Amino acid sequence: MTRTVSDSDSVRRQNRGLVLGALRVNGAQSRTALASLTGLSHASITAITQDLMAQGLMRELPAEKPDGRSRGRPAVLVDFVRTAAYAALFEIDVNRLRLSLVDYGGVLVDRVESDIGPTTFAATSPTQLLTERLAVLASRNPASAPRLRRIAISVQGILDREGCRLKWSPIARLADTPFAAELAEETGIPVTLHKRGRLLAEGVRWLDPDLHEASVATVFVGSTVGMGVTFKGQILGRDDGGATEFGHMNHAPNGALCRCGMRGCIEAYAADYGVLRTAYSVPESAAPAPAVPAEQYRALMQRAEAGDRAAAHAFNLAGRAIGYGLSRMLAIYDPSHILIVGPGAQALELMRSEINQALGNSLVGKINGNPSIVAHRDEREPVFRGLMMKTLDNIDQSEFARLASGERAGKAA
Repeated sequence: MTRTVSDSDSVRRQNRGLVLGALRVNGAQSRTALASLTGLSHASITAITQDLMAQGLMRELPAEKPDGRSRGRPAVLVDFVRTAAYAALFEIDVNRLRLSLVDYGGVLVDRVESDIGPTTFAATSPTQLLTERLAVLASRNPASAPRLRRIAISVQGILDREGCRLKWSPIARLADTPFAAELAEETGIPVTLHKRGRLLAEGVRWLDPDLHEASVATVFVGSTVGMGVTFKGQILGRDDGGATEFGHMNHAPNGALCRCGMRGCIEAYAADYGVLRTAYSVPESAAPAPAVPAEQYRALMQRAEAGDRAAAHAFNLAGRAIGYGLSRMLAIYDPSHILIVGPGAQALELMRSEINQALGNSLVGKINGNPSIVAHRDEREPVFRGLMMKTLDNIDQSEFARLASGERAGKAA
Protein backbone atom coordinates (compact mmCIF):
# COMPACT_ATOMS: atom_id res chain seq x y z
CA MET A 1 0.00 0.00 0.00
CA THR A 2 2.82 2.38 0.86
CA ARG A 3 4.48 1.63 -2.47
CA THR A 4 1.22 2.42 -4.34
CA VAL A 5 0.85 5.77 -2.61
CA SER A 6 4.48 6.59 -3.23
CA ASP A 7 4.20 5.71 -6.92
CA SER A 8 0.99 7.72 -7.24
CA ASP A 9 2.63 10.78 -5.67
CA SER A 10 5.65 10.41 -7.94
CA VAL A 11 3.50 10.23 -11.09
CA ARG A 12 1.42 13.19 -9.92
CA ARG A 13 4.52 15.26 -9.28
CA GLN A 14 6.02 14.27 -12.63
CA ASN A 15 2.87 15.20 -14.52
CA ARG A 16 2.59 18.55 -12.77
CA GLY A 17 6.24 19.15 -13.58
CA LEU A 18 5.57 18.40 -17.25
CA VAL A 19 2.78 20.97 -17.39
CA LEU A 20 4.81 23.64 -15.59
CA GLY A 21 7.81 22.91 -17.83
CA ALA A 22 5.75 23.13 -21.03
CA LEU A 23 4.31 26.45 -19.91
CA ARG A 24 7.77 27.73 -18.95
CA VAL A 25 9.25 26.88 -22.36
CA ASN A 26 6.34 27.79 -24.61
CA GLY A 27 4.46 30.54 -22.80
CA ALA A 28 0.68 30.76 -22.37
CA GLN A 29 -1.08 27.75 -23.88
CA SER A 30 -4.52 26.27 -24.29
CA ARG A 31 -5.30 23.03 -22.48
CA THR A 32 -5.39 21.24 -25.82
CA ALA A 33 -1.91 22.54 -26.66
CA LEU A 34 -0.61 21.46 -23.23
CA ALA A 35 -1.94 17.96 -23.84
CA SER A 36 -0.08 17.85 -27.15
CA LEU A 37 3.15 19.25 -25.66
CA THR A 38 3.21 16.93 -22.64
CA GLY A 39 1.61 13.77 -24.03
CA LEU A 40 -0.90 13.77 -21.17
CA SER A 41 -4.62 13.16 -21.65
CA HIS A 42 -7.08 16.04 -21.78
CA ALA A 43 -8.62 14.77 -18.53
CA SER A 44 -5.25 14.87 -16.80
CA ILE A 45 -4.50 18.36 -18.12
CA THR A 46 -7.90 19.61 -16.93
CA ALA A 47 -7.35 18.17 -13.43
CA ILE A 48 -3.79 19.52 -13.18
CA THR A 49 -4.65 23.03 -14.40
CA GLN A 50 -7.61 23.23 -12.03
CA ASP A 51 -5.33 22.20 -9.18
CA LEU A 52 -2.65 24.75 -10.16
CA MET A 53 -5.24 27.53 -10.41
CA ALA A 54 -6.64 26.66 -6.99
CA GLN A 55 -3.11 26.88 -5.60
CA GLY A 56 -2.63 30.37 -7.01
CA LEU A 57 0.05 29.34 -9.53
CA MET A 58 -1.88 29.47 -12.79
CA ARG A 59 -4.62 31.65 -14.23
CA GLU A 60 -6.86 31.75 -17.26
CA LEU A 61 -6.31 34.60 -19.67
CA PRO A 62 -9.31 36.46 -21.04
CA ALA A 63 -10.43 34.84 -24.28
CA GLU A 64 -9.80 36.85 -27.40
CA LYS A 65 -12.81 38.00 -29.34
CA PRO A 66 -13.55 35.93 -32.46
CA ASP A 67 -12.33 37.62 -35.63
CA GLY A 68 -14.81 35.96 -37.91
CA ARG A 69 -12.23 33.75 -39.61
CA SER A 70 -12.68 30.72 -37.31
CA ARG A 71 -15.71 28.88 -36.02
CA GLY A 72 -16.67 28.37 -32.41
CA ARG A 73 -15.30 29.98 -29.31
CA PRO A 74 -11.61 30.91 -29.14
CA ALA A 75 -9.40 28.68 -27.02
CA VAL A 76 -8.91 29.78 -23.42
CA LEU A 77 -5.22 30.11 -22.56
CA VAL A 78 -3.62 29.41 -19.20
CA ASP A 79 -0.50 31.13 -17.91
CA PHE A 80 1.49 31.64 -14.70
CA VAL A 81 0.27 33.94 -11.94
CA ARG A 82 3.15 36.39 -11.98
CA THR A 83 2.90 37.29 -8.29
CA ALA A 84 2.99 33.66 -7.10
CA ALA A 85 6.76 33.79 -6.56
CA TYR A 86 9.83 35.93 -7.12
CA ALA A 87 13.54 35.28 -7.61
CA ALA A 88 16.55 37.52 -6.98
CA LEU A 89 19.32 37.08 -9.56
CA PHE A 90 22.88 38.30 -8.93
CA GLU A 91 25.39 38.57 -11.79
CA ILE A 92 28.93 39.22 -10.54
CA ASP A 93 31.95 39.86 -12.76
CA VAL A 94 35.25 41.67 -12.34
CA ASN A 95 33.76 45.10 -13.07
CA ARG A 96 30.12 44.94 -12.12
CA LEU A 97 27.46 43.55 -9.81
CA ARG A 98 23.91 43.44 -11.13
CA LEU A 99 20.88 42.34 -9.11
CA SER A 100 17.57 41.67 -10.85
CA LEU A 101 14.17 40.86 -9.39
CA VAL A 102 11.98 38.69 -11.63
CA ASP A 103 8.46 37.43 -11.04
CA TYR A 104 7.12 33.91 -11.52
CA GLY A 105 6.12 34.70 -15.08
CA GLY A 106 9.71 35.56 -16.01
CA VAL A 107 9.14 39.33 -16.18
CA LEU A 108 11.83 41.72 -14.95
CA VAL A 109 10.40 43.72 -12.04
CA ASP A 110 13.38 45.78 -10.86
CA ARG A 111 17.15 45.97 -11.21
CA VAL A 112 20.02 47.61 -9.32
CA GLU A 113 23.65 47.78 -10.48
CA SER A 114 26.93 48.54 -8.73
CA ASP A 115 30.47 48.97 -9.95
CA ILE A 116 33.02 46.68 -8.32
CA GLY A 117 36.79 46.57 -8.54
CA PRO A 118 39.89 44.86 -7.15
CA THR A 119 39.39 46.34 -3.68
CA THR A 120 35.60 46.01 -3.35
CA PHE A 121 35.61 42.81 -1.31
CA ALA A 122 38.56 43.94 0.77
CA ALA A 123 36.50 46.82 2.14
CA THR A 124 33.20 44.91 2.32
CA SER A 125 32.70 41.15 2.63
CA PRO A 126 30.81 39.45 -0.23
CA THR A 127 28.02 38.44 2.16
CA GLN A 128 27.65 41.97 3.47
CA LEU A 129 27.55 43.55 0.01
CA LEU A 130 25.03 41.05 -1.36
CA THR A 131 22.85 41.45 1.73
CA GLU A 132 22.91 45.23 1.38
CA ARG A 133 21.94 45.02 -2.29
CA LEU A 134 19.05 42.68 -1.44
CA ALA A 135 17.86 45.13 1.21
CA VAL A 136 17.80 47.94 -1.37
CA LEU A 137 15.76 45.78 -3.73
CA ALA A 138 13.35 44.75 -0.95
CA SER A 139 12.83 48.36 0.12
CA ARG A 140 11.84 49.24 -3.44
CA ASN A 141 9.57 46.19 -3.83
CA PRO A 142 8.09 45.38 -0.42
CA ALA A 143 5.24 43.25 -1.78
CA SER A 144 7.69 40.76 -3.33
CA ALA A 145 9.69 40.01 -0.17
CA PRO A 146 7.31 37.42 1.38
CA ARG A 147 7.24 35.46 -1.90
CA LEU A 148 10.95 35.48 -2.68
CA ARG A 149 11.72 31.78 -3.31
CA ARG A 150 15.28 31.76 -4.63
CA ILE A 151 18.48 33.78 -4.71
CA ALA A 152 20.68 32.72 -7.63
CA ILE A 153 24.20 33.98 -8.26
CA SER A 154 26.17 33.92 -11.51
CA VAL A 155 29.94 33.97 -10.92
CA GLN A 156 33.18 33.82 -12.87
CA GLY A 157 35.59 31.13 -11.79
CA ILE A 158 35.71 27.49 -10.75
CA LEU A 159 33.11 26.01 -8.42
CA ASP A 160 33.59 22.93 -6.29
CA ARG A 161 32.05 19.70 -7.56
CA GLU A 162 28.94 20.25 -5.45
CA GLY A 163 28.48 23.73 -6.92
CA CYS A 164 28.26 25.24 -3.43
CA ARG A 165 31.51 27.17 -3.14
CA LEU A 166 33.76 29.20 -5.42
CA LYS A 167 37.25 27.66 -5.38
CA TRP A 168 38.91 30.19 -7.68
CA SER A 169 37.80 33.42 -9.33
CA PRO A 170 39.35 36.36 -11.21
CA ILE A 171 37.26 38.54 -8.90
CA ALA A 172 39.58 39.50 -6.06
CA ARG A 173 38.70 38.12 -2.59
CA LEU A 174 35.53 36.36 -3.71
CA ALA A 175 36.82 32.77 -3.81
CA ASP A 176 37.12 30.60 -0.70
CA THR A 177 34.52 32.61 1.18
CA PRO A 178 31.24 30.88 2.17
CA PHE A 179 29.14 33.80 0.94
CA ALA A 180 26.40 31.62 -0.58
CA ALA A 181 25.88 29.63 2.63
CA GLU A 182 26.07 32.77 4.74
CA LEU A 183 23.55 34.58 2.54
CA ALA A 184 21.16 31.62 2.74
CA GLU A 185 21.46 31.62 6.53
CA GLU A 186 21.03 35.40 6.70
CA THR A 187 17.89 35.47 4.53
CA GLY A 188 16.37 32.04 5.13
CA ILE A 189 16.07 31.60 1.36
CA PRO A 190 17.83 28.93 -0.74
CA VAL A 191 20.89 30.32 -2.56
CA THR A 192 22.41 28.69 -5.64
CA LEU A 193 25.71 29.39 -7.44
CA HIS A 194 26.03 29.10 -11.20
CA LYS A 195 29.02 29.27 -13.50
CA ARG A 196 28.72 32.06 -16.06
CA GLY A 197 30.07 30.06 -19.01
CA ARG A 198 27.39 27.44 -18.54
CA LEU A 199 24.69 30.10 -18.27
CA LEU A 200 25.86 31.61 -21.57
CA ALA A 201 25.14 28.31 -23.30
CA GLU A 202 21.79 27.99 -21.51
CA GLY A 203 20.75 31.56 -22.33
CA VAL A 204 21.61 31.37 -26.03
CA ARG A 205 19.15 28.49 -26.40
CA TRP A 206 16.34 30.61 -24.98
CA LEU A 207 17.16 33.73 -27.01
CA ASP A 208 17.46 32.10 -30.43
CA PRO A 209 14.85 29.42 -31.26
CA ASP A 210 16.97 28.26 -34.21
CA LEU A 211 19.72 27.23 -31.78
CA HIS A 212 17.47 25.56 -29.22
CA GLU A 213 18.27 22.04 -30.45
CA ALA A 214 21.66 22.82 -32.02
CA SER A 215 25.22 22.04 -30.96
CA VAL A 216 26.71 25.43 -30.05
CA ALA A 217 29.91 26.64 -28.41
CA THR A 218 29.42 30.06 -26.80
CA VAL A 219 32.75 31.78 -26.10
CA PHE A 220 32.96 34.82 -23.86
CA VAL A 221 35.89 37.15 -24.62
CA GLY A 222 36.50 40.16 -22.41
CA SER A 223 37.89 40.49 -18.91
CA THR A 224 38.24 36.70 -18.97
CA VAL A 225 37.74 33.98 -21.58
CA GLY A 226 35.08 31.36 -20.91
CA MET A 227 32.92 28.86 -22.73
CA GLY A 228 29.59 27.10 -22.42
CA VAL A 229 28.59 24.32 -24.80
CA THR A 230 25.43 22.54 -25.87
CA PHE A 231 25.13 19.26 -27.76
CA LYS A 232 21.89 19.01 -29.72
CA GLY A 233 20.25 21.35 -27.23
CA GLN A 234 21.62 19.70 -24.09
CA ILE A 235 24.08 21.54 -21.83
CA LEU A 236 27.44 19.78 -21.54
CA GLY A 237 29.62 19.68 -18.43
CA ARG A 238 29.79 17.77 -15.17
CA ASP A 239 27.26 20.06 -13.50
CA ASP A 240 27.03 23.74 -12.65
CA GLY A 241 30.41 23.45 -10.99
CA GLY A 242 31.98 21.80 -14.00
CA ALA A 243 31.10 23.23 -17.40
CA THR A 244 34.40 23.96 -19.19
CA GLU A 245 37.58 25.90 -18.47
CA PHE A 246 38.29 26.88 -22.05
CA GLY A 247 40.08 30.11 -21.11
CA HIS A 248 42.53 28.18 -18.95
CA MET A 249 43.34 25.57 -21.57
CA ASN A 250 47.10 25.71 -22.14
CA HIS A 251 47.96 27.47 -25.38
CA ALA A 252 51.72 28.08 -25.04
CA PRO A 253 53.68 26.11 -22.43
CA ASN A 254 55.50 28.50 -20.08
CA GLY A 255 53.95 31.38 -22.00
CA ALA A 256 52.26 34.58 -20.84
CA LEU A 257 51.19 34.88 -17.21
CA CYS A 258 47.45 34.44 -16.64
CA ARG A 259 45.36 35.92 -13.86
CA CYS A 260 44.91 32.39 -12.52
CA GLY A 261 48.66 32.25 -11.78
CA MET A 262 49.45 29.70 -14.49
CA ARG A 263 51.41 30.47 -17.64
CA GLY A 264 50.34 30.13 -21.26
CA CYS A 265 46.55 29.99 -20.84
CA ILE A 266 44.36 31.05 -23.78
CA GLU A 267 43.04 33.83 -21.57
CA ALA A 268 46.53 35.24 -21.02
CA TYR A 269 46.57 36.16 -24.75
CA ALA A 270 42.90 36.69 -25.59
CA ALA A 271 41.39 38.45 -22.56
CA ASP A 272 41.42 42.24 -22.53
CA TYR A 273 44.45 42.36 -20.22
CA GLY A 274 46.36 39.99 -22.54
CA VAL A 275 45.64 42.17 -25.57
CA LEU A 276 46.67 45.27 -23.60
CA ARG A 277 49.90 43.65 -22.49
CA THR A 278 50.84 42.59 -26.02
CA ALA A 279 49.90 45.92 -27.62
CA TYR A 280 52.21 47.83 -25.27
CA SER A 281 55.03 45.25 -25.50
CA VAL A 282 54.88 44.54 -21.76
CA PRO A 283 56.83 41.38 -20.85
CA GLU A 284 54.69 38.24 -20.75
CA SER A 285 55.89 37.60 -17.21
CA ALA A 286 54.36 40.88 -15.99
CA ALA A 287 51.36 40.59 -13.67
CA PRO A 288 48.06 41.05 -15.54
CA ALA A 289 46.21 44.31 -15.04
CA PRO A 290 43.54 43.81 -12.35
CA ALA A 291 40.96 45.47 -14.60
CA VAL A 292 40.93 47.08 -18.04
CA PRO A 293 38.49 49.99 -18.57
CA ALA A 294 36.06 49.37 -21.40
CA GLU A 295 37.09 52.58 -23.15
CA GLN A 296 40.75 51.49 -23.16
CA TYR A 297 39.86 48.16 -24.78
CA ARG A 298 37.75 49.95 -27.40
CA ALA A 299 40.64 52.33 -28.04
CA LEU A 300 42.89 49.34 -28.80
CA MET A 301 40.34 48.10 -31.32
CA GLN A 302 40.22 51.50 -32.99
CA ARG A 303 44.01 51.58 -33.19
CA ALA A 304 44.07 48.13 -34.79
CA GLU A 305 41.35 49.07 -37.28
CA ALA A 306 43.33 52.21 -38.16
CA GLY A 307 46.39 50.11 -39.01
CA ASP A 308 48.44 50.35 -35.80
CA ARG A 309 50.78 47.34 -36.07
CA ALA A 310 51.22 46.75 -32.36
CA ALA A 311 47.49 46.74 -31.68
CA ALA A 312 46.76 44.60 -34.76
CA HIS A 313 49.43 42.12 -33.64
CA ALA A 314 47.81 41.92 -30.21
CA PHE A 315 44.43 40.97 -31.68
CA ASN A 316 46.12 38.53 -34.08
CA LEU A 317 47.67 36.71 -31.10
CA ALA A 318 44.31 36.75 -29.34
CA GLY A 319 42.60 35.21 -32.39
CA ARG A 320 45.36 32.62 -32.72
CA ALA A 321 44.96 31.54 -29.10
CA ILE A 322 41.18 31.28 -29.42
CA GLY A 323 41.43 29.53 -32.79
CA TYR A 324 43.85 26.83 -31.62
CA GLY A 325 41.75 26.31 -28.50
CA LEU A 326 38.70 25.81 -30.69
CA SER A 327 40.62 23.48 -33.01
CA ARG A 328 41.47 21.24 -30.04
CA MET A 329 37.81 21.30 -29.05
CA LEU A 330 36.81 20.16 -32.56
CA ALA A 331 38.72 16.93 -32.01
CA ILE A 332 36.18 15.84 -29.37
CA TYR A 333 33.15 18.03 -30.04
CA ASP A 334 31.97 19.42 -33.39
CA PRO A 335 29.48 22.29 -32.97
CA SER A 336 27.51 23.68 -35.88
CA HIS A 337 27.81 27.22 -34.50
CA ILE A 338 30.38 29.16 -32.50
CA LEU A 339 29.11 32.35 -30.86
CA ILE A 340 31.60 34.97 -29.69
CA VAL A 341 30.05 37.11 -26.96
CA GLY A 342 31.19 39.89 -24.65
CA PRO A 343 33.35 42.94 -25.39
CA GLY A 344 35.65 40.83 -27.56
CA ALA A 345 32.78 40.17 -29.96
CA GLN A 346 33.35 43.70 -31.28
CA ALA A 347 36.89 42.63 -32.17
CA LEU A 348 35.87 39.44 -33.98
CA GLU A 349 36.81 40.78 -37.42
CA LEU A 350 40.27 41.69 -36.07
CA MET A 351 40.70 38.08 -34.88
CA ARG A 352 38.74 36.15 -37.50
CA SER A 353 41.56 35.38 -39.95
CA GLU A 354 43.72 33.83 -37.23
CA ILE A 355 40.74 31.91 -35.81
CA ASN A 356 39.85 30.55 -39.25
CA GLN A 357 43.45 29.64 -40.02
CA ALA A 358 43.79 27.71 -36.76
CA LEU A 359 40.50 25.89 -37.33
CA GLY A 360 41.51 25.10 -40.90
CA ASN A 361 44.70 23.48 -39.63
CA SER A 362 42.70 20.89 -37.67
CA LEU A 363 41.76 17.56 -39.27
CA VAL A 364 38.08 17.95 -38.44
CA GLY A 365 38.12 21.48 -39.82
CA LYS A 366 39.67 20.33 -43.08
CA ILE A 367 37.16 17.49 -43.47
CA ASN A 368 33.95 19.14 -42.27
CA GLY A 369 34.79 22.78 -42.89
CA ASN A 370 34.77 25.47 -40.26
CA PRO A 371 31.63 25.98 -38.17
CA SER A 372 29.73 29.22 -38.47
CA ILE A 373 31.33 31.90 -36.25
CA VAL A 374 29.14 34.87 -35.37
CA ALA A 375 29.32 37.71 -32.84
CA HIS A 376 26.73 38.41 -30.18
CA ARG A 377 27.89 41.67 -28.67
CA ASP A 378 26.00 41.77 -25.38
CA GLU A 379 26.75 38.77 -23.18
CA ARG A 380 24.62 40.08 -20.34
CA GLU A 381 21.31 39.12 -21.92
CA PRO A 382 22.26 35.41 -22.48
CA VAL A 383 23.68 35.16 -18.93
CA PHE A 384 20.61 36.81 -17.42
CA ARG A 385 18.18 34.72 -19.45
CA GLY A 386 20.03 31.48 -18.64
CA LEU A 387 20.10 32.33 -14.92
CA MET A 388 16.43 33.32 -14.86
CA MET A 389 15.13 30.27 -16.71
CA LYS A 390 17.26 27.87 -14.68
CA THR A 391 16.09 29.42 -11.40
CA LEU A 392 12.39 29.54 -12.29
CA ASP A 393 12.52 25.96 -13.54
CA ASN A 394 14.11 24.97 -10.22
CA ILE A 395 11.20 26.59 -8.36
CA ASP A 396 8.73 24.80 -10.65
CA GLN A 397 10.20 21.33 -10.28
CA SER A 398 11.53 21.29 -6.73
CA GLU A 399 8.72 23.21 -4.99
CA PHE A 400 5.50 23.72 -6.91
CA ALA A 401 5.37 20.39 -8.74
CA ARG A 402 5.27 18.59 -5.38
CA LEU A 403 2.52 20.66 -3.74
CA ALA A 404 -0.37 18.50 -2.54
CA SER A 405 -3.92 19.15 -3.75
CA GLY A 406 -5.49 21.95 -1.77
CA GLU A 407 -2.12 23.24 -0.57
CA ARG A 408 -1.52 26.82 -1.65
CA ALA A 409 1.81 28.27 -2.63
CA GLY A 410 2.82 30.20 0.47
CA LYS A 411 5.86 32.08 1.66
CA ALA A 412 9.42 31.12 0.86
CA ALA A 413 10.66 28.05 2.71
